[in-house]
Amino acid sequence: MAIEIVPLAKADIPGAVECVQKAFSDDPYFRWAFNDPSKFNIQRNAASLAAHFEYGINCYCPISVAKVTRATTDQKIDREAQLQSGTIVGVGWWYSPQPSSTPEPWSIWAQSWLLSFRQFKNNVRFLGRGGLNLSRYWIWKEVQQEAHDSLWTDPRGYYFCNMVGVSSQARGMGIGKRLMESVMERADREGMPCYLESSKGYPNVTIYEKMGFELVREIECADKGDVCKLYCMIRFPKIKS
Repeated sequence: MAIEIVPLAKADIPGAVECVQKAFSDDPYFRWAFNDPSKFNIQRNAASLAAHFEYGINCYCPISVAKVTRATTDQKIDREAQLQSGTIVGVGWWYSPQPSSTPEPWSIWAQSWLLSFRQFKNNVRFLGRGGLNLSRYWIWKEVQQEAHDSLWTDPRGYYFCNMVGVSSQARGMGIGKRLMESVMERADREGMPCYLESSKGYPNVTIYEKMGFELVREIECADKGDVCKLYCMIRFPKIKS
């Protein structure tokens, strides 16, 4: 089975949504933010993810997907037989650097408002946010912003890894690393730092450290004694000899 890393296209959004939902179903932050499983609406969550992916495409974010490709001579094993050609088994979603001295472009501002409008329509359509604990969402946003204000010291900005998720059927094949490298190599060429936040300490922190990231801070989102810890990591550009 061959895996190809390609930029996210509109036609890929449904497959990317499904991949993300499966990859993050056991994610600590997801379980903290959607803390009442009885209220979770997977269709509403899918609509929200699709709206965000469309926003990312329109804002030219470096978002990549890992697609299954298979030549006719490939030998099929059990795991491969379950993954048809064209299946998306990984998603890497990054944001491009935004210099602190540069105002947000009008195009990005407009897309942010369009995203808000789409989410409002989703709220009406699905009669709510699908189980998202809005209070916890804003706690996370505040804690995250405080971390960014403190840690993002490079005035040029950072390549921000918003998420990297790989389907359980394709884990252990190096797909996550390839999704990371697709942007890290660009960051190295441009001499730019990268930043990420992981809600899993083990084994994620060790994996990212092997890619050149350094753990710079641990932050906590807390609500009524229920705490979600996030691990903030920065990777400085590597200069090739």
